[in-house]
Amino acid sequence: MQLVQTRANSMGKNQTILPDLSALIPVMPEAGKRSRALYTAIRRLIETGQLPAGAKLPTTRDLARRLSLSRGAAVEAYEVLVAEGFAEARVGAGTFVAAKVPRLSPDMPKTAGDEPHYSGPPHPCTLGIAMADERTRQLFRQLLHRRLERPQPNFYDYGDPRGERELRQAIADYAKVARGVRCHPGHIIVTSGIRHGLDLVMRAILRPGDAVWLEDPCYLSAHATVAGLGLAIVPVPVDREGIDVAAGEAVGGKAAAVYCTPSHQFPLGVTMTMRRRLALIDWAKRNGAWIFEDDYDSEFRFSGPPLASIQGMDDAGRVIYLGSFSKVLFPGLRVGYAILPEPLVEPVLAQRRQMDRQPPSLPQGAIADLLNEGHFAAHLRRVRKRAEACRNALVEGLRGKASAPEQGLHLIAGLADDSDDEALAAAALKLGIGASPLSTHCLAAPKRRGLILGYSGFEPQELHRAGRSLAEIMR
Repeated sequence: MQLVQTRANSMGKNQTILPDLSALIPVMPEAGKRSRALYTAIRRLIETGQLPAGAKLPTTRDLARRLSLSRGAAVEAYEVLVAEGFAEARVGAGTFVAAKVPRLSPDMPKTAGDEPHYSGPPHPCTLGIAMADERTRQLFRQLLHRRLERPQPNFYDYGDPRGERELRQAIADYAKVARGVRCHPGHIIVTSGIRHGLDLVMRAILRPGDAVWLEDPCYLSAHATVAGLGLAIVPVPVDREGIDVAAGEAVGGKAAAVYCTPSHQFPLGVTMTMRRRLALIDWAKRNGAWIFEDDYDSEFRFSGPPLASIQGMDDAGRVIYLGSFSKVLFPGLRVGYAILPEPLVEPVLAQRRQMDRQPPSLPQGAIADLLNEGHFAAHLRRVRKRAEACRNALVEGLRGKASAPEQGLHLIAGLADDSDDEALAAAALKLGIGASPLSTHCLAAPKRRGLILGYSGFEPQELHRAGRSLAEIMR
């Protein structure tokens, strides 16, 4: 931290900007010798390097005023600092930090977050990378600028905890047409993404110890959210038809909720059949349970008609529908949404007010413009076409080790049950390939083996090369 700066004044001379020690020194004690407390605080700033050698200290008059001390206490503290060699007084210039003083480590301990980590471009096949689109980026910049140039009145006020009405209406219109969702803008709450929506709603309607079904294998972020809320996790196997409702009833039929990804199960990529969807709705009705429907990767369907949501088939109001703009636009937006049954709106709003009050209004307005002016649909057509080309390049490079999925932004390269997919993923990483082992997403034995490979956000050529390298190490 540079505490002393210089700048040129109107006469062209350098002017010293003194540090405001009141922002660094702890509040002076009400009792005890205040000059000693001030001396100790300044000495600590010098020893830890927060006041560098040669830094000019404020005048005793100024420091006393800032810290509500007597000037005599400030003078006494400076005298002790000078006597012990931590500072030096220069006649006619002031008091400065000495050139040579002992150096100690700062009070703040080093944390795991301080460790060096890879910060370069993501490795090919890494999961969770959005498909960049330069036209959309430029357009979004223009829409943000337009919103800043002509801000709405609520831009300067705290808004609706559900989110801006304009965006909620646009989401309702889009979800009805694209996903068959039945909703009203009043049922929608704008969130910071799927995980935030899941956490927010579960906090509002579930209690620690409640049982929750999770698909097995599962989306690890959802698992972390459910576990972090103190809920009891019930692993339910996934087969070719999606989550096995009968198996779930056999091991935990009285669960309070289920989290599922029916359109494109993560990580296996299967689509839940109509038979299973109806069975899941029936189970929720009979048990008074809630279905959290994460519509994962639903926008990226490469063949066949769009799939209907479970929420649109539910006539009992048991489904919470979760969507996000992260993958389809860019994760940096941190904008998603939860579509709630009517009875849950007020409990969730009460929880929202306690957590973060409201979502940011600026990106909401720009996203509403994207949806309402037709830009979002055009963006989807472009990125869907590129994602399909990327998928094909990766599958071709894998040389028969994986088949092309009809939907989504990742695929599974299956392995034999006795394979070590974690070791293979580590070997791939050494080659600069970001494969994820399937076994780490499994909750119960026996664990499935395979490599989860993302193809969004990379060029087809580099995916083809990565696929060829993976085929070699898998062999």
